[in-house]
Amino acid sequence: MAYNIADLFEHAVDLTPDRIAVVCGERRLTFAQLESRANQLAHHYTSRGLGRGSHIGIYSRNGIEALEAMLAAYKIRAVPVNVNFRYVPAELRYIFDNADLAALVHERRFSDKVAEVRPEFPDLREVLVIEDGTDLDHDGTEYESALFGQSGARDFPERSADDLYLLYTGGTTGMPKGVMWRHEDVWRVLGGGIDFMTGEAMQDEWQQARAGAESGGLVRLPAAPFIHGAAQWASFGNLFACSPVVFVPQFDAHEVWRAIEREGVNVLAITGDAMARPLIEAYHEGGYDASSLVAISSSAALFSPSVQRQYVEALPNVVLTDSIGSSETGFSGIGVVTGDGEQSGGPRVQADSSTTVLRDDGTFAEPGEVGWLARSGHVPLGYYKDEEKTRKVFVEIDGTRYVVPGDYARIEDDGTVTMLGRGSVSINTGGEKVYPEEVEAALKSHEDVFDALVVGVPDERMGQRVAAVVQPRPGARPELADLDAHVRQWIAGYKVPRSLWLVDQIARSPSGKPDYPWAQQHTATHPPTEVREPATAPEPR
Repeated sequence: MAYNIADLFEHAVDLTPDRIAVVCGERRLTFAQLESRANQLAHHYTSRGLGRGSHIGIYSRNGIEALEAMLAAYKIRAVPVNVNFRYVPAELRYIFDNADLAALVHERRFSDKVAEVRPEFPDLREVLVIEDGTDLDHDGTEYESALFGQSGARDFPERSADDLYLLYTGGTTGMPKGVMWRHEDVWRVLGGGIDFMTGEAMQDEWQQARAGAESGGLVRLPAAPFIHGAAQWASFGNLFACSPVVFVPQFDAHEVWRAIEREGVNVLAITGDAMARPLIEAYHEGGYDASSLVAISSSAALFSPSVQRQYVEALPNVVLTDSIGSSETGFSGIGVVTGDGEQSGGPRVQADSSTTVLRDDGTFAEPGEVGWLARSGHVPLGYYKDEEKTRKVFVEIDGTRYVVPGDYARIEDDGTVTMLGRGSVSINTGGEKVYPEEVEAALKSHEDVFDALVVGVPDERMGQRVAAVVQPRPGARPELADLDAHVRQWIAGYKVPRSLWLVDQIARSPSGKPDYPWAQQHTATHPPTEVREPATAPEPR
């Protein structure tokens, strides 16, 4: 059985060659056309000495060429590497070096940054440039020229379920790390190798494609960028199921709704509030026809209850789901959102059978306890070129290998799991741990708050105090006392922010992940808008 990304895509091509596979703006390709172009690019790769194990950087916004570049790499058993399109040259140097890039595919708009860095990497022997309407000079081969004259035939060596999938993390709490997966393992947890609602595994490599071919499939729009695993796997999973994918090159809330309306999108994939909030506001502003939508799925970032309720009210016939996972764990659980969902601090989901919560001593947490999210079963091989980090994160307990990526979670009485955020950004205030996502969810339920990040700042008495960096809604200026009174409905007194910074814009990654280092830097270099001194007596908990 070939549980391999390229093979699974080719099964869909064989069953539905004339069905639309991908749409971006006015361009659309059938499965057969996408296959042929990917094969042409794969043959160009091999003509340049690239093959099994070669690392090929993809430095692009979402689009057809970026998808082709990834598929072509998998066809020859090479390894695509996601390169963040917001990186400055210093960050490019890090990723080019750490990922051992042998080739790069980039949009022309990034040519100046590539030109500054490329001479330092003599092993980067092939650079392809995607035309994007910009006019920067470049030192590479034009993408379409690379395809011209190459064979569109599928004549590649046999592949393996053990081929490498490499995903670089967003680096929001440190430098990005390359997470290494076997193709079969990552497909099982992210690409449709299991039914996400039931946990039932696909029984053979054709089952996913057959089901999609027979049902007609669902049109999906992944709103996150390809530098995020959620977007890659929303795309791959749909293609494996003979179903079309619609791209918007870069996130723009109104353009997303226009694409939904124009292409009859059935499933919208987003990453938490950073996308959900501007999308729901744009929906109301634009009066868009969303009648084709049957589901909106959020993953890998906080999707707060207050925002969820806005969607339930505006789109009552659309199923909302909130799932948890990371680059290291893949899919770890999913919950269906309802209008009367309770505030629980973070994503609260029904975990799958491989997901658990561990205490600090490695024993299993009981309901009501907070510990470390852990996953067994189909897990990554480890981190690329980082054996020490691999030993810390991938551990063996009673003969079972677990990945423990550093996320705090709480086991609820009903067996569900609530995500509380990264342990590396938790706040220790007077000996009590505070998890930023829990406080952020409470803050964002206030009518004057558009976005918020919560960090710890130094405090002589408590060690750290809880600080909120808040982006108000246009025309609003929330006061700390008002926010204090509001969030106490949802969180205990020791978790309430005592310092407030109002900002014009919260910094987040292109995929919507929180940029906590930015928030820490802002609080360290700017005076607070307001500060509330603690009461002389301990606050009620």
